[in-house]
Parts: sequence; C-alpha cells; structure tokens
Amino acid sequence: MPSALCPGSFDPPTNGHIDVIERSARYFDRVCVAVIANPSKQPLFSLDERKEMLREILGHLDNVEIASFDGLLVDFAREHHLDVIVKGLRAVSDFEYELQMAQMNQALSPGLDTLFVNANPSWAFLSSSLVKQVAKYGGAVDGMVAPVVVAALKARASG
Repeated sequence: MPSALCPGSFDPPTNGHIDVIERSARYFDRVCVAVIANPSKQPLFSLDERKEMLREILGHLDNVEIASFDGLLVDFAREHHLDVIVKGLRAVSDFEYELQMAQMNQALSPGLDTLFVNANPSWAFLSSSLVKQVAKYGGAVDGMVAPVVVAALKARASG
C-alpha cells in the first residue's frame, strides 16, 4: 500500500489538521507528518515545539510518524519513500493554491501524486493564523485545538 505525506507548518496544529491526518491514517499503511521549517516565516512555536505537540496529539496512531524538513517537498518525499501527498482543503481559495503546488510537484517529480481531502465542515473555518490571533487577544480556542496546544498558547501569551 502506498505511504502518505501530510506536510504543513502546523503553527500550531489545529483540529482541522488532526482530522486530515487521522483520516489519512485510515487509508495508508504509513503516514509521515512533515513539519516545514520555513525560514521566511516567523513561527510562534519552534520547529521542535510543533513536532512535540504533534507527537503528543497523534501518539494514538501507530502508523503515523513526525518529521521535519526544509527545501523541496518532492526531495523529502523521495528520500523518505513517500508515494502520495495529502492536503486538506477548506475553501476554493485553498484549492487554487494547492492545485498549483500539486502541479509543480508533479512537474518536479512525475508520479508523486497529491490527494485532496475536503475539510470536515466542523473545521472548515479553522486556520492556525486565526487560532493564534484569537489566543493572542485572550479568546478561548478550546475545542479548536488539542489541550496541549491550548496550554502552549496560554504559556506563550503569559511568558
């Protein structure tokens, strides 16, 4: 069975991210969640913090591994013997961007397909940026992110 790659910045991981990963884990023998180390962005959480949150949240899934990378996604997929990229889509705007990325990845690595998973309607409004913004101003994000993320956001706000 093919193995899947679920890439993202996960800054922080939301329940929408977790839903897509858990659903992917039902269909693939192996799912690699790859946290992007994007030096052009200023993440709220370090790469190690994001990976640790994901490990804690996804620890119940035996077929999911957590990794990180910088550089080209296709190179990471090739090096780790990953066959399919899985991306969640919330809205048409996501589709336009992700389709362009999928086509570029296909051009760079023929045979590396991208599968799009529609967002669960419960999480379609959710993004890491919105979670960070709400948390920054003291709003409750319980139910939108895992308890470990709520705690990390509160610690970051008070620290």
